[in-house]
Amino acid sequence: MQIDDHFDSGNIEVLEAEDPGAIRLGVRADPPCETEDGVVHHKQWFHFRVAGVRDTPLTIHLEGAADTSYPGGWVDYRAVYSTDHRRWRRADTSYANGDLTIRVTPETDVIWLAYFAPYDLERLQSQIGRWCTHRDVWLRALGRTVDGRPLDRLIIGDLERDRPVVWIVARQHPGETMASWWTEGFVRRLLDDHDGLAVRLRERATFHIVPLMNPDGSRKGYIRTNANGLDLNRTWADPSPADAPEVHHTLRAMEQTGVDLCLDVHGDSDLPYSFAVTPHAIEAWDEPMAAVERAFCDSYERANPDFQQVHGYPPETRDTVHMGTCKNAVAQRFGCFAVTLEMPFKNDADMRNASDGWSPPRCRQMGAAALDAVDAALERVTR
Repeated sequence: MQIDDHFDSGNIEVLEAEDPGAIRLGVRADPPCETEDGVVHHKQWFHFRVAGVRDTPLTIHLEGAADTSYPGGWVDYRAVYSTDHRRWRRADTSYANGDLTIRVTPETDVIWLAYFAPYDLERLQSQIGRWCTHRDVWLRALGRTVDGRPLDRLIIGDLERDRPVVWIVARQHPGETMASWWTEGFVRRLLDDHDGLAVRLRERATFHIVPLMNPDGSRKGYIRTNANGLDLNRTWADPSPADAPEVHHTLRAMEQTGVDLCLDVHGDSDLPYSFAVTPHAIEAWDEPMAAVERAFCDSYERANPDFQQVHGYPPETRDTVHMGTCKNAVAQRFGCFAVTLEMPFKNDADMRNASDGWSPPRCRQMGAAALDAVDAALERVTR
């Protein structure tokens, strides 16, 4: 039996692996991250493979789960596994005494396990290649990341015409891979020439899409930070070109294009729902923004009931609002509606799927349904 994480987004520490029935593992932490509450070591994401175990019952203890960034996320959680690194299913998983225990018997000689279905850089490059064959798509690098990777931006629509500008950013937190699956579904539908809504949206707006805001963290198997140990979604108020070049380059490009609508796509460890987080507490919030919010959220819920408006985060107030987050900073700076979209790592509590839980296909469907919400929002956007 061999346990390995030396691949894109791999993350695991092997503590003991002599007995397949008593494997002990740990999760590697991101670089130290300075927050308002002090220095934290974010850790939650895991992704590894076990080889040489065909028809062998595995019992895997992920030790120290209670000391991870979001220990509440392990309650009612089931790890994902795959025997072909394509189709991901849910494993028998329990959380007790501070440890996460995964039990699975592989039908093949190798099995991959992860916190959520991974979305690696190779898949993204393959999708970009496919998308860029469309006549309405341009690829422009916004700049370079900390480690020197290109920060890719897709531009979809007419580059010359004066019309509303929609920005979409995904995976500021690299371990929230559902955001990449969402983006794949959104772009796939937006480029469908047989979908009347997609054709109309490409005619009426220009889309700037950053499909992976944190490629360094993704490659390294981090849950929340970039290569410098920064939570990018806390740097939008004044992003440093050295420490947070990913946000710095994106914000500079936004200033060049303007922003009429902004979607920031994430995943949430604790809550088993898909929901929106809106910038109600910023100074610039007004009735026109509220009208766009209502149109966006109501249309999204009609298009896909996996999106709901009952469960979510407690609302921010003027005293607690964090202006370093994308939705707040962009809405305030550009006077537009900006929204954080959250999806679960767990099964959806309202509409459960026994074998797959919340899954890449459901993420893609959420992305595709977002076209309806964007269309409704643009009806109320004033320039």
